[in-house]
Amino acid sequence: MPSLFIVFQYLLPQQLLSRLVGLVAESKLLKKPFIKIFIRRYKVDLSQATIQDIDKFKNFNQFFTRELQPDARPLAADPRAVVCPADGALSQIGNISNNELLQAKGRYYSCEDLLGGDKQMAELFREGSFATIYLSPRDYHRVHMPLDGALLKTVYIPGKLFSVNQLTTESVPNLFARNERLVCLFQTELGPMALVLVGAMIVAGIDTVWSGRVSPAVGKREIRYTDYANHQPAIELPRGAEMGRFRLGSTAIVLFPQGVMEFDSSLKASSAVVMGQLLGQVNATVTTAANEDEHEPG
Repeated sequence: MPSLFIVFQYLLPQQLLSRLVGLVAESKLLKKPFIKIFIRRYKVDLSQATIQDIDKFKNFNQFFTRELQPDARPLAADPRAVVCPADGALSQIGNISNNELLQAKGRYYSCEDLLGGDKQMAELFREGSFATIYLSPRDYHRVHMPLDGALLKTVYIPGKLFSVNQLTTESVPNLFARNERLVCLFQTELGPMALVLVGAMIVAGIDTVWSGRVSPAVGKREIRYTDYANHQPAIELPRGAEMGRFRLGSTAIVLFPQGVMEFDSSLKASSAVVMGQLLGQVNATVTTAANEDEHEPG
């Protein structure tokens, strides 16, 4: 039998509630007491933030999306490293099997559905691998690049705004393929890579570094494709660079093609992670092939 928390999520006006929270989070009114309550409730550590005096945040959102000091998240030193894109906890990590990703024990969802029904994009990740990172309220809420990448396209997909905590993940079918989300497709040394930023209950917005606010979308709520493959100049982001951020809690999912990388063996579901740590390594065969292509005579 579902808990009252799950039942309430189905009954609540999710979009309206989240947008109202968004307006409050942008306001300067009551910012200080809200920030104080939030820090106390979630034990937020500001010692690594560039702003540590709560009086200097212009509103709650600036506090929530706070920037860290330059040396706060060193990148894994291994030249073949694929780095973790965000702080949080691994909700799930593993292989995409039969076009499905593991959401929670006994629950799977379709890669194609996650990507907004885009069959061609889903085919890029057939039998590939994925990592799902849950960002709790106390975490650093900027998302960074696991690898050097050139942006090819984005897909904004409207949807529900269920919570993405463990209880809801275990209880709501197809959660990540139902919630509002932004799919960002990049070209990397491994081939295509997708970063999916998933919205959640009272997530007041999703931003990217190249286009600013993406969610909540202005106008009609419909799937929106934006092509960046021929953008001038090209949108190229190095490993570890910020690519987007959440204005209140959520989840980031990263997808890789089949056979191009191996996750670090020490990582498993529920592992705590920080941005920049080793998520996995590029397979040696991929690196060798790339080097051969570079030195092949023209």
